[in-house]
Amino acid sequence: MTLNSARVHLRSCTAVLIGLTTASIWTDAGAQAFPSRPIRLIVPQSAGGSTDVIARIVAQKMDDGLGQTVVVDNRPGAGSINGTEMVVHAAPDGHTLLAVAASFTINPALHKKLPFDPIRDFAPVTQLATLPHILVVHPSMPVKSVKDLIALAKSKPGVLNYASSGIATSTHLAAELFMYMTRTSMVNVTYKGGAPAMIGMLSGQCQLNFATISTAIPHVRAGKLRALAVTSGRRSVAAPEFPTIAEAGVPGYAHASWVGLLAPSKTPQPIIARLNAEAVKAVHSPEVKGALIKDGLEATGTTSAEYAVIIKTEIAKWIEVTKAAGITAQ
Repeated sequence: MTLNSARVHLRSCTAVLIGLTTASIWTDAGAQAFPSRPIRLIVPQSAGGSTDVIARIVAQKMDDGLGQTVVVDNRPGAGSINGTEMVVHAAPDGHTLLAVAASFTINPALHKKLPFDPIRDFAPVTQLATLPHILVVHPSMPVKSVKDLIALAKSKPGVLNYASSGIATSTHLAAELFMYMTRTSMVNVTYKGGAPAMIGMLSGQCQLNFATISTAIPHVRAGKLRALAVTSGRRSVAAPEFPTIAEAGVPGYAHASWVGLLAPSKTPQPIIARLNAEAVKAVHSPEVKGALIKDGLEATGTTSAEYAVIIKTEIAKWIEVTKAAGITAQ
């Protein structure tokens, strides 16, 4: 290398280094200035549902750490697709966020053409909380364990009825996953929501239900239903006396409703990190944790990378299960 070419090379390297340093300074400055105004948290479901309740509890606590108000904006419609699409087109500056439920990972299995890509168009912030379900049976059922239920279902294929809160809802898919993994066949009796489904259970119209813990536990403790196991991967904080379905005879079974935070894709990583830190701190605060447990919810507060893995894994799982069951959007 000649002296002149060496000088040119040195100047080029110096320019690159200055450029990288400048970019770093601007990125750090942008992160430090964030948030510069109130944050809009879009909930693509109606007010009063579990996603909305969790979003509001966490948003109120995040206000303290962020120094700005987090305003919840309910935008229901099209099975949560409408509100979700709004965030895709928002500026990727951390001032517009999305609270999503497990339906976010179920929709790709039900809709061939979504107006967004759940992986490409969003930046995961954190999973906020999970809501395990609990497998309950009517007291008239001659089963005392998950293994008993499997044996009975196999001896009477297509005879047992299970209550669900609708096609492709979490209670329905919990049952479909169970049947898929145990190679059993039962009949789905759909109701317009979890409360009517529970009435159907209590009246004996249906023999079993993969109900949310908050809905079922009062009836279990009153002796009106028999609980066999919880659906989550580990025992529930709200009902630790019951085993998981995996422990009770179906290794690998795990299902829970959940709520998490997403930002538009291309949101700078320092801003994602700040949002993650504040959200995780919020869900693990005594006030928020206590409020969640009262409704059978469990605070999680994952890293953004862990949440990304959860989303990808859930999408793949539900594509497989819904295809095997022949479930399509209603």
